[in-house]
Amino acid sequence: MVQRLTYRTRHSYATKSNQHRVVKTPGGKLVYQGTRKRASGPKCPVTGKRIQGIPHLRAVEYRRIRLARNQRTVNRSYGGVLSGGAVRERIIRAFLVEEQKIVKKVLKIQ
Repeated sequence: MVQRLTYRTRHSYATKSNQHRVVKTPGGKLVYQGTRKRASGPKCPVTGKRIQGIPHLRAVEYRRIRLARNQRTVNRSYGGVLSGGAVRERIIRAFLVEEQKIVKKVLKIQ
């Protein structure tokens, strides 16, 4: 005979936020254990890709207490916010804009 299980909280519907796992206790009973939702991780706002090198956690778990600073960021400018490709694109664009200004200045003198 299978042991019947009941939710341990008042939330009684099987929704995405109310997922549970069946766990056997040391006493041999089966109980529901609440599981947390899977996190998708931070995304780059420019490219929309996932940022590499940062763990996929829920927003609350990125706080100072849970993660050290070197696990929350990537060691470069805009690290942990923009992806590497987006940063590279910005650097190249800034360089080309400066080059364009120099070319305009040279053409004006001639």
